[in-house]
Amino acid sequence: MLVPDRLADEPSIADAMCAAGFAPGAHPGSWLGRGQIAVDLMTPEALSGPKSRRSAKLRPPHDDKWTARRTLGLEPAVVDNDIHVITELTGESTRSFRLKVAGPAALMVSKVVKIAERRDQPNRLKPKDGLDVLRLLRAIETAQLARGLEKLLAQDLSRRVVEHAMRELRTLATGPEELLPSLAAAAEFDGHDEIRMSTVALVEDLLAEFDAAGIR
Repeated sequence: MLVPDRLADEPSIADAMCAAGFAPGAHPGSWLGRGQIAVDLMTPEALSGPKSRRSAKLRPPHDDKWTARRTLGLEPAVVDNDIHVITELTGESTRSFRLKVAGPAALMVSKVVKIAERRDQPNRLKPKDGLDVLRLLRAIETAQLARGLEKLLAQDLSRRVVEHAMRELRTLATGPEELLPSLAAAAEFDGHDEIRMSTVALVEDLLAEFDAAGIR
């Protein structure tokens, strides 16, 4: 994710991507490297400048229309993030990087917004997105997740998209046959009924926490 006002003046992102062996893909923000390795560069909708169909409007020298894609739902990640040390996955190297990673509340919002946006485009829905929501609900204490969302509601940058996401969440998992439980179940090989019911119950718990705190 790119935050426009935090970008250095040089090199341009497009030049840096090309120097690393990437070429622009079929859509703004899509870059393809050796072996068809894909990288998506995205900017929060609220920080992407004047409205356009998909391109983020960045300041020079990053203003090539193919550099980044504007994406609703990323705004909370600008507010809710922590530094994590990312190491080599194979253990064969001592390389490590300190990177900002979106927090649970920000991840929840982005996933819910993404699913809601694609509800009328079944070919773009991904079961993994539903399963990711369930994993967040299972891994993070409900009260902790609600507190994180409450903090995001207090920030001008993220308030509107969080309100939108929570409205959508109230419709996406009202029963086991709704879209969110169905996606989560489709991502697993077995236990479909348990996954559906677990998704509905955990969403209800989170919304109840919201309502009890007067969060809407």
